[in-house]
Amino acid sequence: MRPGFLIGEVGNGLRRNLSMFVSVVLVTMVSLFFLGVGLLAQQQVNTAKGYWYDKVQVSIFLCTPDATEVASCADGAATQEQIDQIGADLDGLEPLVTEHFFETNQEAYDRFREQFRNSPVLDSIPQEAIPESYRVNLSDPSKYDVIRQAFEGAPGVESVEDQREVVDKLFTFLGALSVGALALAVAMVVCAVLLISTTIRLTAWTRRRETAIQRMVGASAFSIHLPFIIETALAALIGAGLAIGLLWATVRYGITGFLSDLLAGSSGLISLVSERDLWLLTPFLVGGALLLAVVTAWMALHRHVRV
Repeated sequence: MRPGFLIGEVGNGLRRNLSMFVSVVLVTMVSLFFLGVGLLAQQQVNTAKGYWYDKVQVSIFLCTPDATEVASCADGAATQEQIDQIGADLDGLEPLVTEHFFETNQEAYDRFREQFRNSPVLDSIPQEAIPESYRVNLSDPSKYDVIRQAFEGAPGVESVEDQREVVDKLFTFLGALSVGALALAVAMVVCAVLLISTTIRLTAWTRRRETAIQRMVGASAFSIHLPFIIETALAALIGAGLAIGLLWATVRYGITGFLSDLLAGSSGLISLVSERDLWLLTPFLVGGALLLAVVTAWMALHRHVRV
C-alpha cells in the first residue's frame, strides 16, 4: 500500500467520523488518568511502607550529640556499651519481641535521603542529626507499652515511638484511593473497548462501498484493515498524551506543590510521589493504551469487515 494512499484513507476516515474519534480520545484519556492515579497511589503506599519498614511496630531512637536536653541523653550520643545493653535487653524480652535490628547512623541517613528526596529542606539536615535506632517487631503490637516502659528514659535512649497507628491511617486512606481509582479505570477501559468496537463498526459501515471495491481489485485483508487500526491507534495515543498531561499537572501542582506544602508545614519534611515516578510509569500507560486500541480494533474488524 502506498503511503500517500494510506494517509488519504486515514484522513478521510477522520473527517467522516470526527465525533466518534474525539469520543475515543476522551474515553482513553479519562481511563488512563484514573489508572495512573491508582498506580501512583499504590506507589505512594509502597514508598511510605519502605520508609517505615512496613511491619516494624516500635522504634527505639538513640541519643544524638544534640539531644542533650533529654535527661537520658545528658552525656551526648549513645555509647557502644549502651547500644549493646539495649540489644541484650531486647533479646531478654522474647517471645514478645519477635525480631529486632539495629540501624546505624549511615543507614538511617541514607534511608532519610531516599525517603525525603523531594523535600526542599533535605540538604539542610546534617547527618549527625539523624538518630541511630533499634527497629522492633512485636508478636502482639497492642503490648507496645511494655517496650515503652522498659526503654523510655534508659541511658542512651532519646525516645520510643509506636508508629503503627499513624501509618495505618495513611495506608488505609491511600489504599482506598488506589482501589477506587483502579475500579474507575477498569470501568472506563470497558467503556473504551465498547466505544472503539462501535466506532469500528460504524466506520466500516460508512466505508462499505470503498471496502467492496478494494476487495474486488484484490486488496489484502491487511491493507483494508490498516487504515481503521491506524485511526484507532492515533486516537489512543492522543488520549494517552492528554492523560499524561493531566497526571503531570496533578503531580506537579497538586501533590509536590499544594499537598506537599500542606502536609509538610513549617518543616518541609514530606515524601510524596514525584514527576520521576510518573515518567517511569508513562511507557506502560502509553503502551497499554496502544495495545488495547490495536487489539480491540483488530477484533472488531475481524467481526465486522469481511475480506
